[in-house]
Amino acid sequence: MRELRYGRAGAEKGQATGLIVFLHGYGANGADLLGLADPMAPHLPGLAFVAPDAPEPCRGGGFGFQWFPVPWLDGSAQAEADAGLVASAADLDAFLDQVLEDEGLTPDRLVLMGFSQGAMMSMHVAPRRDRAVAGIVAISGRLLRPEALAAETKVKPPVLLVHGDQDPVVPFSDMGKAGDALTAAGFPTYGHVMKGTGHGIAPDGLGVALQFIRERLGISG
Repeated sequence: MRELRYGRAGAEKGQATGLIVFLHGYGANGADLLGLADPMAPHLPGLAFVAPDAPEPCRGGGFGFQWFPVPWLDGSAQAEADAGLVASAADLDAFLDQVLEDEGLTPDRLVLMGFSQGAMMSMHVAPRRDRAVAGIVAISGRLLRPEALAAETKVKPPVLLVHGDQDPVVPFSDMGKAGDALTAAGFPTYGHVMKGTGHGIAPDGLGVALQFIRERLGISG
């Protein structure tokens, strides 16, 4: 397994009552999403925020990272993309185990919040773990290998799908496809459309994500 470097914010280690793990998109890094901890923390008292870098340098250029290659962006072969997904899924699975142990928390106190390729990783890895996380927030992503979901699912955490209806990178239609597959497989599935939004996170999408996280972790007030 490859060890994932990560940044952390929020409650002191060992003192957190819950954990948000941010998973960044293709070509970005953990710090790109860890900045969300600042506006989110006042609404999520007692929580820690962790944001790992994906394990591979981005083939598409720049200084960011990737969870797996994207053939139409970087010219990789589909076989390389498939192998990259398998390897990164194992890396992320091990990372989640380790960070939960480090924080002294159980999986039901963890929410995965992924953007774009990070959303894809969230929806791919969480259902295949032995114990369910509290929830998944998947923003501007797609469900990978939907045909294998039902057969490979071990647990069914609630999923919130958030997507901009003007997304030029990951088509808005992928939100509906993911929702259909998740619902058919028995996942509690919710959705929010960020109207007029492209490939990003609008304030209304973040607000809905916050409410979902508060409900899943039992934060009131």
